Parts: sequence; structure tokens; C-alpha cells
Amino acid sequence: MKPIYDQYNRLHDYVRISVTDRCPLRCVYCMPEGGLPFFPDDRVLSQDDIVQMVKNFVDMGITKVRFTGGEPLVRSDFVDIIQRVSNIDGVTDISATTNGLLLARKGKALKDAGLQRVNISLDTFDADKYKKITRGGRIQDVLDGIAAAGDLGLFVKLNVVVMKNQNDNEIIDFLNYTRDHNVNIRFIEFMPIGNQHDEWEQSYYNLDRVFDICKKNGIEYEHINLRGNGPSENYQIKGAKGSFGVIHPVSNKFCENCSRLRITADGYVKACLYWDEELYVRDAIYDPKKFRAIIQKALDNKPLNHEMALDNADNIINKAPTWRHMSQIGG
Repeated sequence: MKPIYDQYNRLHDYVRISVTDRCPLRCVYCMPEGGLPFFPDDRVLSQDDIVQMVKNFVDMGITKVRFTGGEPLVRSDFVDIIQRVSNIDGVTDISATTNGLLLARKGKALKDAGLQRVNISLDTFDADKYKKITRGGRIQDVLDGIAAAGDLGLFVKLNVVVMKNQNDNEIIDFLNYTRDHNVNIRFIEFMPIGNQHDEWEQSYYNLDRVFDICKKNGIEYEHINLRGNGPSENYQIKGAKGSFGVIHPVSNKFCENCSRLRITADGYVKACLYWDEELYVRDAIYDPKKFRAIIQKALDNKPLNHEMALDNADNIINKAPTWRHMSQIGG
């Protein structure tokens, strides 16, 4: 086993693999209102592709795997994928990002198969607002999924994309939710991915204000270290069962410690979430040597952070923001 590093000597031990671009929701920060044309089935990674890919990555020192989408639970063979990956020697952490709609129904099978952690998207506690943000979602299904995951012993993180004049007034509600619920609330800044710049600017909310809200409401908290692979800075309110984290890729870049690679559902490796650069890797999955060479090339071209990318023009293949929407990348 030979670990993989990028040009800045950052060890990469974590991969996010999108298993589908399909999702029953049309969240405002993830898809356009009219939806997207989904990839045809033959363009999406097969179960065997995914399993072999994980084996390749384990040989490169990667031990942590997160499955994303779209919505990964819509794949009929997702439990089988989790089961097969959990049987690969060297994989120590298996997690999934989900909208939670199918979690109450499929959670036990996934836990039994080897799933350890879930990140569930929940941007509001208001049913009508949830329906608006997701363009049609039913919040009770998500709440049932959160409860089921907790009962099963899955470690639960709730992803909250904060948007100005949409759900920023609920930050205090999410903070207070951690007092009685053993979950990690992760406040995430709205990123300009797949959105018009003026649309993004109107909704962008600087998450440094979370700490102002704590101060205003007399909330005492302390910094904590939390199990997981994400870029959040985590805190716990004194006496709370749960915790909260802040992910601010716009106001406070987290890139310098990035250890992640992303594989899209149609078989491309993206070393950086924001930029358009991506390399096709699917046709090399069953040739581990060629596969590793492509992954290493992606890492060799990875910028120190997304803001610096244009300054390092010689190292960037495509000097433009990604054409993909979040559902086509796998967050």
C-alpha cells in the first residue's frame, strides 16, 4: 500500500463516491427548478465498478468512504453496495449523505450491512418552508428518518445550508435542538455552485454570525473534536446532548487541510469541488495501475484552495467553475 499525496503534501485518505445523480427533491441550492436530465443507467457506475474502485482506493491508503448522490438511497442495490464495501479489508469508516426521506424504511438494512454514519439534509423545521426549499418535500418523512437513524445507533449529522431571508432566522432553533438531541448540526454556507452569481449573492449568509447569535442569546459553548471526515469546526453548548459545527467555504476557506477526493456518478474524479477540472476514471477501474495514475494526476493538479486556483493558472486544466450542479457532483 502506497498512500497518495497532492502537490502540497496533503495525504488523501477519504473518498466521496456518488452512486447516482437522481433525487426525488429539487432543492434550491442543488438543482434548477425544472430539474435536470438524469444520466442514463449505462452512464452511471455499476455496483461492481464501485466495489472495485473502493478496492483500488484502499490500495492507495484510503480508509474512509462516503456515498453521496443525488440521493443514494434511491438505488435499489445500495444495501448490497454497503455490504460489499464493508467486507473490504482496510475500509474503516462507511457513511452516506441522504435527504432522509427513505431512511426510516431502509435504515435498518443499511446499518446491518455496515453503514456507520449518516449526514441528513434538513434546512428548516417549518413544513411549508421545507416544501418550498426542496420544491415538494414532506418534512415528516425526514424527521422520521432522523429518529430511526438515532434509534439504530447511527451517528447523525444534520446538514443545514443557511440562506439569507429563507432560513437564517432558524439558526437559534437548530442550536437549541442540540440541547436535547444527540446529533451534530452542521451549518453550511451557501456556495456559488450551479447558480447564477446574483442569485447566489442574494442568498449568501456569512456563518460567522452564528457566534454572534450565541452571544446575543447568552449561549455558552466550547470547542470540541468530533469523529468524522468533514471540514466543520465543531462546538457544544454547555450541558447539551448534541453539538453544532460551522462549514464556511466562502468566508473562511477550509481547503488547506483538504484530504478528500470526489467521484461523480458518471465516473469522473474531481479533486476540487469548485473548479471544472475533472478526469474520466471509469474506464481505468479494472486496471489499478492506470487508475492510480489518473488519480495522482488529479491530485497533482489540485490547487491549494479554490480561491488560489486562478493564480496558479499553469496547474489548472480548466480555469472555470464547475458546470455541474451539486446533485451531479455528490456533495
